[in-house]
Amino acid sequence: MVIDIKQGDCLELMKGIPDESVDLIVTDPPYKITSRGNGGNSGGMFQKKIVNKGKVFNNNDISIKDYLGEFYRILKPQTHCYIMTNNKNITEFLMAIKESDFHFIKNLVWVKDNKIMGQSYMSQFEYIIFLRKGHHKKINNCGESDVLTFPNKKLKDENGKTIHDTEKPVGLMNVLIDNSSQPYDLVLDPFMGIGSTGVACRNTNRNFIGFELDEEYFNIAKDRLEELWYTLDDTSTKQNTH
Repeated sequence: MVIDIKQGDCLELMKGIPDESVDLIVTDPPYKITSRGNGGNSGGMFQKKIVNKGKVFNNNDISIKDYLGEFYRILKPQTHCYIMTNNKNITEFLMAIKESDFHFIKNLVWVKDNKIMGQSYMSQFEYIIFLRKGHHKKINNCGESDVLTFPNKKLKDENGKTIHDTEKPVGLMNVLIDNSSQPYDLVLDPFMGIGSTGVACRNTNRNFIGFELDEEYFNIAKDRLEELWYTLDDTSTKQNTH
């Protein structure tokens, strides 16, 4: 098994990935959220002034049009792609996808156990846009529901503070990866964060490529993933982390 993670701009780093060499993309790109005056929710997330402006991170002004073409180029034919988003961005994402070469399959829904406050019902779910390149490919577990319920638990630092505000559950990533790839396939997450997709690849015996722009998050992901990969019994495991 192989892990290859790099710190930097994925728009540049993806240029180094050969055409049709990736078996699956699973990612949660940075995107705008709904501005809210109190910047909070029932679970205590997003207690930051930046949230009041509709942002979680400083680097979330990237457009889906900036990377969608590269996703298509590097994926093998007859493969899947999962892109997570929310109500605010779903229309823009789907319009860009309609104009692309991808085939839109459906929207999956991730149901959380926490609710984000708002003035028009509290939000408790996110979309997972499910795409394919090329001809139809069924998922491995055809009995899987398109509504996926996983607790929204996040890693904490030594002071009990959430490390990454939009970290996704490893269990959710496990399901997507297990359903749309085979053991030892190559999975890419170009917006890696602190490495949940990489952990899921380790859990499901997939090879992993991950990119992350934020240096602090990258270093956390690097430590987290290297510790897991070092526990592998497979002597053919390789690390490329820089």
